[in-house]
Amino acid sequence: MSSDIVSKYKSRIAESYDLHRKYVNPQFVRVLEVIGYDRNYVSAEGAYLTDAKGKKVLDFLAGFGVYNIGRNHPHVAEVLHETIDAKTASLVQMDLGVLSGMLAEKLAELAPGDLEAVFFTNSGAEGVEGALKFARQATGRHKLVHCEHAFHGLTLGALSVNGNKEFRGRNEPLLPDCSGVPFNDLGALEKALSGGDVGAFIFETIQGKGVFVPEDGYLQGARELCDRYGTLMIADEVQCGLGRTGKMFAVDHWGVKPDILVISKALSGGYIPVGAVITTRAIHAKIFDSMERCFAHSNTFGQNDLAMAAGLATIEIIEQEKLSENADRLGDRIIQGMRELAEKYEMLTEVRGKGLMIGMQFGEPKSLALKASWKLLHKMNDDLFCQMITMPLLEKHDILSQVAGHGLDTVKILPPLMINDDDVDKFLTAMDSVLKEAHKITGSGWKTVKDLGIRTARTS
Repeated sequence: MSSDIVSKYKSRIAESYDLHRKYVNPQFVRVLEVIGYDRNYVSAEGAYLTDAKGKKVLDFLAGFGVYNIGRNHPHVAEVLHETIDAKTASLVQMDLGVLSGMLAEKLAELAPGDLEAVFFTNSGAEGVEGALKFARQATGRHKLVHCEHAFHGLTLGALSVNGNKEFRGRNEPLLPDCSGVPFNDLGALEKALSGGDVGAFIFETIQGKGVFVPEDGYLQGARELCDRYGTLMIADEVQCGLGRTGKMFAVDHWGVKPDILVISKALSGGYIPVGAVITTRAIHAKIFDSMERCFAHSNTFGQNDLAMAAGLATIEIIEQEKLSENADRLGDRIIQGMRELAEKYEMLTEVRGKGLMIGMQFGEPKSLALKASWKLLHKMNDDLFCQMITMPLLEKHDILSQVAGHGLDTVKILPPLMINDDDVDKFLTAMDSVLKEAHKITGSGWKTVKDLGIRTARTS
């Protein structure tokens, strides 16, 4: 049996935006068109996307951190082909798959401390949901503490421990007894835990929405507080895990072992949805504590053989190509290069991150002319300024990046971990050019984003 799906895909590429406008999410179509991101990409390899006009774009977004090993890595593709050709007995459900056992074994080898019990999921949000359930069942406590500005996913339980009102607003009431504390504030955390009734403290090791990095001693202190008050510690490394920060897991930078570790995004190399919740055998045994409760938490597709094979192949690439080390070295180059640019351009106030998870913070300028434009722009819309960075990066320099979050004035990059020095040079040169233009009050950037603000106001 043959199919012409791929030939139809190629012949209908030009219809992509019309199809999404009619059948998927017309508001997202509008957003992409308004900010000039409607490139219509048709192929990808490594760190580069190719649009419908044949132009190559350096992907410093990596699918929100999915493509740590680069796009369409041939090794994962080959392993997937081999797995399909092997006609494995996947998802029998009333049997056990060897590939899921092999991937669990590998993750247990990589995870810190005695984290060796693995539950497979289909996404990061699903992993967070599972971790919250595990913590509540293992401790017998239902209260949860999270960090302000946190992002843990948009399903109901995960949303309940999100710190941003723009996601929570229309969904409340959410899970009861979920409270937020400021990131990097051990005093606030102790106050929240001191009643001895909190089941879990969940945090992103490095916060994705603004790329906020824990201060030295914070995670160690949080570990001590959780131990003192009997609270489980959940590290959400859905985005910052698997080599992104220069180590396999970001918690490794601070030598901290959480009770539960959640990973996803980069685990399959971008080919197949997959994630994992990794915990201790002792905690796992409190949830799955009898034969009757062997399905105390489960899903249908979590252990599918293609996802498991992709996970094993992806970890092979991270290790064999030394991508964590590459992320560490090139991340340092980018951070240092951007900090040098911050000395030249007053609106770039801070550069923070680890490895290839980097945030560039902008702030109000001191010079009077720029200050007036800054205030006018923020009066129109708090999210406009960073488009003056990201839009010309794509339009003039063919580099894809993102705004880090609502009202943060932060631009974020998440390059594939296999980028090279030439890619770093290209990015730093482009940022110098974009920042130079942004610091000209008569520059095209200010007019572009002001016009964007007007158009957005008219169509909202």
